[in-house]
Amino acid sequence: MSTSAINFEQKFAQFSEQWSPKIIAQMNDVAFKLVRIQGEFVWHNHAETDEVFIVLEGTLSIEFRDAKVDLHAGELLVVPRGIEHRPVAEQECKVLLVEPAGTINTGDAGGALTAANDMWI
Repeated sequence: MSTSAINFEQKFAQFSEQWSPKIIAQMNDVAFKLVRIQGEFVWHNHAETDEVFIVLEGTLSIEFRDAKVDLHAGELLVVPRGIEHRPVAEQECKVLLVEPAGTINTGDAGGALTAANDMWI
């Protein structure tokens, strides 16, 4: 475990692909992941865990089947386990995800947007 500060912008400068979370830190069994988001993701849920979205830059919408929550830089949302959702961003958005290590980004949906798991930068 490192005792050095982690700079988000330096970490974001190391990758440009979207929808591909990168781990920057881990606390116990909880991973802190940076991700670039633009466009529409797949509808999915995580049956075993809540998921936290913290918007660092840009605007992100989390769509639910019966509602939508718009998040701006400096805001966060906890999506409860088992709730189907879909992140959407018109312009590229930079997000910090907080979730258990090993969580697959597409949850139960799978498919082409499933990212390699546990990729550290």
